[in-house]
Amino acid sequence: MKKLLPYLLPVLLVVAAADFSPARAQTVDAKQAQEMLAKPNTVLLDVRTPDEFSKGHLRGARNVNFLSTDFPDQVAKLDPNATYVLYCASGNRSGKALALMQQNGFKHVVNAGGYASLKEAGMPAE
Repeated sequence: MKKLLPYLLPVLLVVAAADFSPARAQTVDAKQAQEMLAKPNTVLLDVRTPDEFSKGHLRGARNVNFLSTDFPDQVAKLDPNATYVLYCASGNRSGKALALMQQNGFKHVVNAGGYASLKEAGMPAE
């Protein structure tokens, strides 16, 4: 065993440092989000609370509250083959929602960040 240790140590270090998490969350800016939304079968999801959504949201957004206990059930009803552009207030919840969606087989999901930043960048709001 002592003779194997020098050979096993580098392998163990590589394995320990490896990132085995799901695909890294892809983040896009407002321009990229708008380009994606111009394509068919792309859905804009606002993962803020209904109260936040009612105070203003991006035009065409669908509200799916990440903080709701039935969020996983709502996601399960979505088309896993569609493309999704997610946003929230800061990009935090949309990043978490993206990770959850990826874990559930969604392959085309991006995080566009926060509502205020997207609105300031010229994305239409209502």
